[in-house]
Amino acid sequence: MGRLIVKTSETFNALLMNLKVGDAVAKVASRKHEIAKALNKDFRAMDGCVDHTLMVGSFGRHTAIKGVSDLDMIFILPPGIRADYGSETGPRRMLERVRDDLTARYPNSDVRVDQCVVRVQFKSNAFKFEVQPAFKNGDGGFDYPDTAARGWKVTKPRAEIEATKECNDRTSRNMRHLARMTRAWKNANGVNMGGLLVDTLVHRFFSQTAAYDSAGVGSFDLMVRDFFEFLKDEPDKDFYLALGSNQRVKVKARFQPKAERAYKWCLEAIANEGKASANRKWREVFGAAVPLKASDPVRSFDNTEEFIEQQYSVDIQYNLAIDCTVTQKGWRPASLREILQAKSLLLPNKELEFAVMECTVPYPFDLRWKVLNRGDEAERRNKVRGQIVPSNRVNGRYERTEFRGDHVVECYVIKSGIVVARDRIDVPISTNSQVP
Repeated sequence: MGRLIVKTSETFNALLMNLKVGDAVAKVASRKHEIAKALNKDFRAMDGCVDHTLMVGSFGRHTAIKGVSDLDMIFILPPGIRADYGSETGPRRMLERVRDDLTARYPNSDVRVDQCVVRVQFKSNAFKFEVQPAFKNGDGGFDYPDTAARGWKVTKPRAEIEATKECNDRTSRNMRHLARMTRAWKNANGVNMGGLLVDTLVHRFFSQTAAYDSAGVGSFDLMVRDFFEFLKDEPDKDFYLALGSNQRVKVKARFQPKAERAYKWCLEAIANEGKASANRKWREVFGAAVPLKASDPVRSFDNTEEFIEQQYSVDIQYNLAIDCTVTQKGWRPASLREILQAKSLLLPNKELEFAVMECTVPYPFDLRWKVLNRGDEAERRNKVRGQIVPSNRVNGRYERTEFRGDHVVECYVIKSGIVVARDRIDVPISTNSQVP
């Protein structure tokens, strides 16, 4: 029986299919119409009217992926009331009026004002609508309320939508394909990067190369390789100018180190093209949306690995960093990351205390962990593990090194039913000595 050949085009076609928003489109449309009806009834005395709205953000630019949780929506206000909200108290009064309308419509949901929007967190699903009331301007932009500035600011989401469409048309739809794959990468690897920054960086990539303007799916391995090379080489910046609108888009955290790691994974996947091992490496880059192909003989171990994406929506919005204190009787405790930086490996019989070192997620939230054993030794012992489990220490997890393999520990922060931050650390163990 010959070796299974895994085609690059099949891998990326399956990835893109698994990233489609799918059934969520109808649910989002239904919620949007409900919100529009409630606001139009108050602001225009119109029953059942679903007009005067604009979906913006990644959903409006058609770059969202499955599991999208934050939906951005502009409600276009009637121009005749603009003067009534022109004072310093106007922005807050406007947002509170919208909040009261939506609280009446959704009495069992969490509805609150948050500086520039009214947030509606639905309990029946993971959707969170951010509704921004705004006055339309003559140039196609909008004035929106800002309670911190006590005034009205300008946003131009239609220019961002148009720039996305223009680039997508010019690149044979590859702009949106790459934007969706970039979102999969950021969610799989805990990269705290907003959607507008993702689309802006993808747009900048295509503006500096025409190599993939007509590329087919069979060349997407090279396209993502070059994109991550572009990302890792970007200079540190506090902000970028958004595609189309040129508004400032804040850089929440450095993305270059994780882009460099993804670039190396791309090189390894490309070097193993056609093999099942290539898909395993693409899964490191893009997460569980990449299908695995079984080419090896069936082994007698239980594949107990679980995937956080199958239990929760994932939308990385905050920073998380974990480390591990390695101890053994008679030895000084050491940081696992420092050990890895020194390119050293662990030996068995060491105690591991995994802990959260940095977390920008506001309380309350839940922590979950995943301890995955890899390699022949883990399979032979039937100890692959990989289940999603709670902490067994305060904000941490205690483990012991046992046997050889390039093991992985991941941590997830879950807030309102959504994974909003994640981090991972490799645990390479160098010998297969038994634990006493």
